[in-house]
Amino acid sequence: MWRRSRRFYAGVLGGEVLRAGEPAIVALASSWIVINTGGPPTDDKPTVTLEPPHDPDHVSSFLNIRVADINAVYEQWHARGAAFLTAPADRALSSAATCATPTATSLKLAGQR
Repeated sequence: MWRRSRRFYAGVLGGEVLRAGEPAIVALASSWIVINTGGPPTDDKPTVTLEPPHDPDHVSSFLNIRVADINAVYEQWHARGAAFLTAPADRALSSAATCATPTATSLKLAGQR
């Protein structure tokens, strides 16, 4: 699963792979996306198991990325294969579009209006 996520963040969204192994690290939008496979509890999270959501329509968080020109980024990512739930829509303070990722995490793309 992490390989598919790495390909998505690098190939579809245009990030740069900084580390190809596990965990994978992709530089994107002036940030690093760290992609872990998940796993059982560890000493720093003794009661937490990390795993992808079972249902892509029920998520517990969004990865928010703000861009200067949401329409241009939407068109570029869409052309590379990103699956958006909607086209950019105007909101109170910005425009936003939501994109599904390979691990069923939702990525919220936001830009100035």
